Amino acid sequence: MQRIFRKTAVIGAGAWGTALAYTAGQSGRDVVLWTYLEREADAIRETRKSLVAPMGANLLPENVQVTSKWEDVAGADLVLVVVPSVVMRSVAKSLAEVGLAEDAVVMTCSKGIEKDTNLLMSEILASVLSYPVGALSGPNHAEDIVLGLPSLTLIGFDDLEIAKAVQQHLSTPFLRIYTTTDVVGMQLGGAMKNVFALAGGICAGLGLGDNARAALATRALAEMTRMGMARGGRMETFMGLSGMGDLVVTCYSEHSRNLTAGRLIADGVPTEECQKRIGQVVEGIPNTLSVYQLAHNLGVRSPLTDAMYDILYSGKPARQALDELMTRVLREENVIA
Repeated sequence: MQRIFRKTAVIGAGAWGTALAYTAGQSGRDVVLWTYLEREADAIRETRKSLVAPMGANLLPENVQVTSKWEDVAGADLVLVVVPSVVMRSVAKSLAEVGLAEDAVVMTCSKGIEKDTNLLMSEILASVLSYPVGALSGPNHAEDIVLGLPSLTLIGFDDLEIAKAVQQHLSTPFLRIYTTTDVVGMQLGGAMKNVFALAGGICAGLGLGDNARAALATRALAEMTRMGMARGGRMETFMGLSGMGDLVVTCYSEHSRNLTAGRLIADGVPTEECQKRIGQVVEGIPNTLSVYQLAHNLGVRSPLTDAMYDILYSGKPARQALDELMTRVLREENVIA
């Protein structure tokens, strides 16, 4: 018998969190959209839209309650965590005290790797919570979701039956969902693509041309696959929605914050200023440090990640990093070596 989720809580009311609340609301069942800022909750309640919604965005259904109070999250049996990776641990601790349903299921919809520990977002949640924890990741920009445009995504849990239940609950005519048990691989793809999207923005900002951008995406996929397999992911995962799919959309879409930040970096804008101008978290900046640490801990060759680390954290000019990449020792093409 298919499990029915009675109350969905979406933790985080940024563009992506609001888009997921809109999606979850299509079920007609109770949805709570939580934000830590009361003024943000007030504004979303008034407009029934994300604060950065595009023109023509659909309104949040009436069954979506917007709140800044943790007590409104109590009793939820499906929790979607959509917060910046740097605050995932503190949010997990708050969720542990909320009083979720005994049979609750928790799913991270954030993409990142924790600095220093190299833990994935699901691993942070699982280290604090006693509920089954999974992940959602794919080539999904919130702007398309709230316009009702066709999109695909991937949900992963160790228990495939839980993944199928969440798949049934969240699937809509505009969001087709696939499932996997490779929770590690799908999250690594989602986190690492942020780094390569920054690089894609730098390529665009420097005017390097289509050949360079295609080459970047291709070699980024190879680097992502090498690192992901070394961490325990499956190769086929990186050829799918949370690997190649997410890489393509974030490296080429003008909706991509990482792409936009990369363009600014190419113009010499400091990373702190990039964040201010964009006005939302640019996950590729902290992710670059985390992925760099992970690559070196795993002993995996990562020339693109190393170059991005040098640009962001060592002050190396982007042009110099490019020249060094292009003049490395020549080698045979190999995805996993």
